[in-house]
Amino acid sequence: MDLLNHFLIAMPTLADPNFSRTVTYVCAHSEAGAMGIVINRPLELRLGEMLGHLDIEISDQQVEQMQVLQGGPVQRERGFVLHSPPGDWEAVLEVAQGIAVATSRDILEALATGEGPERSAVALGYAGWGAGQLEQELAANAWLSGPADRAIIFDLPFKERWDAAAGLLGVDLDLLTSEAGHA
Repeated sequence: MDLLNHFLIAMPTLADPNFSRTVTYVCAHSEAGAMGIVINRPLELRLGEMLGHLDIEISDQQVEQMQVLQGGPVQRERGFVLHSPPGDWEAVLEVAQGIAVATSRDILEALATGEGPERSAVALGYAGWGAGQLEQELAANAWLSGPADRAIIFDLPFKERWDAAAGLLGVDLDLLTSEAGHA
């Protein structure tokens, strides 16, 4: 099962504080493991403040006020930019048609001057799983998975993303029980 370009939607019973009530966008998935960015966990940090720490001058006030996301518990000091369209940045991984993730300084500099990608979300850290780990968590009913939606990643208010991602699958998370059935 390839989960690239999918959402992982934390089940209501997932108690891990790193992932409780989160939506994670899967950016890489192979036999070696998986990597994703949590898209609904804003930090008390604005992009302008983060760029200031990196000595990047800001001329786009809208970018200055963007909230930075807590992308996951791994490498929390490292920045990731989910963006659309993919563009030509130094370190970019095209995840799917029209969506990419970049980790290079040049995309941050472009964002600061209003020359960045049309849509973007900046996160610190990422979520990572070793070989077979994510598949085990899915089998244990820790996550729902389903195709990603660009509007949820880039446009929807953070607090609405968990319910909206589940809604794409026709699931109302408030109606789910903590009891799992196995045939």
